[in-house]
Amino acid sequence: MLSNLHTHTNLCDGNDTPEEMVNQAIEMGFSSLGFSGHAPTPFRMDYCIQDIGVYITEIKRLKEKYKNDIQIYLGIEEDAFAPIDRSRFEYMIGSYHFIKKDGQYYSIDITPDDFAQCVAACGGPLEFAKEYYKGFCDYILARKPDIIGHFDLITKYEEKYTDYFFTNKDYFEIAKRYINEATKAECMFELNSGAISRGYRTKPYPAENLLYELKKADAKMIVTSDCHNRFRLDCNFEESKKMLKDIGFKHTYVLYNNEFVKEFL
Repeated sequence: MLSNLHTHTNLCDGNDTPEEMVNQAIEMGFSSLGFSGHAPTPFRMDYCIQDIGVYITEIKRLKEKYKNDIQIYLGIEEDAFAPIDRSRFEYMIGSYHFIKKDGQYYSIDITPDDFAQCVAACGGPLEFAKEYYKGFCDYILARKPDIIGHFDLITKYEEKYTDYFFTNKDYFEIAKRYINEATKAECMFELNSGAISRGYRTKPYPAENLLYELKKADAKMIVTSDCHNRFRLDCNFEESKKMLKDIGFKHTYVLYNNEFVKEFL
């Protein structure tokens, strides 16, 4: 079953209109499509939904218009520092896009320069990793989002710009410890191919060694593309599912008929 729940449109930082996304998903044979626009963050709005009401109205319109062709779901991607009223949405992705130091917010993933400022503000890569994972896990345990967004987002630039984490055993121990904390919330972790489609990585988030830890912890997994371009809606899906199967996962989850159901690999 083709399904994607991490989808961004031109109502936030995506390229295409919601309706263009829907029509492309139908053409590609999707069974369901969930929209997850970036919820407003008062300290940085340039990548966020500018008007939540407009967003909700448009997704509901498409849900009705295309109900005989595809299942449409109204979701939201919440940032940990800007909680929203989740009752207005059918599901929520919870993500950690910023570090807060001395009252200032530093963006983790918008540009490599922003990322470098995060590392510097925290006093180095390992200190940054500790602060990121602790803050993210505190949020996950408190809010229990349906889906945990790109758990190791801080490795976005690791293949092209930095060499802080992938070969660092101390980093792996930090990430491993917080994976075991995060799984206590019993949320789904996404295997997210967004950085592949945007040319930053060749492998999805989380990194493969962390997927083995997620398997040991019996974590729930869902495959997403974090799509910002309608032609990449199914980016790396076959490879991602094969990776999970090779690691030992028996199934992932999809949202269908208004519930999360198992899709066996």
